[in-house]
Amino acid sequence: MRIFLILFFSLFLSACTGLPEGITAVSDFEMNKYLGKWYEIARLDHSFERGLDKVNAEYSLREDGGVKVINRGYSTENKDWNEAEGKAYFVSSKDKGHLKVSFFGPFYGSYIVFELDKENYQYSFVSGNNRSYLWLLARTPTVSQDIIDRFIFRSKELGFDTDQLIYVDQSR
Repeated sequence: MRIFLILFFSLFLSACTGLPEGITAVSDFEMNKYLGKWYEIARLDHSFERGLDKVNAEYSLREDGGVKVINRGYSTENKDWNEAEGKAYFVSSKDKGHLKVSFFGPFYGSYIVFELDKENYQYSFVSGNNRSYLWLLARTPTVSQDIIDRFIFRSKELGFDTDQLIYVDQSR
């Protein structure tokens, strides 16, 4: 029974940090270029972000070699800021845009960069471990319609329900 439980939890936890079928993390990823502030432009809805505008993420290096993650968003209902601090580590190699992120102790979820402006690191398309997690992030609070159209096209091509995208108000 003990072996079954260990196997079950190992499979469960690895499934949370796995890659959805057909989605590949970018290669030649450079974390030092990815560090800094990113604005959330679009996302699929989740309870942990519901009702939040002005959502952004700040990435910085941790002393243990991981990445410190600070997510912030403004609650339009409560008229205050929500903030969560997490940590991230590469799942395989440091040149693949596939990290595991935790905001809740030992529980990790996938952070998969599946498209990236590799020249200037100005936008990033990010998925979780399944197709219910999807984000368009950018270095600026707004992006061109061309980038949004590319995000929608690429995400739809990969099987995401782009009709359910929420476009984040960064102006408030």
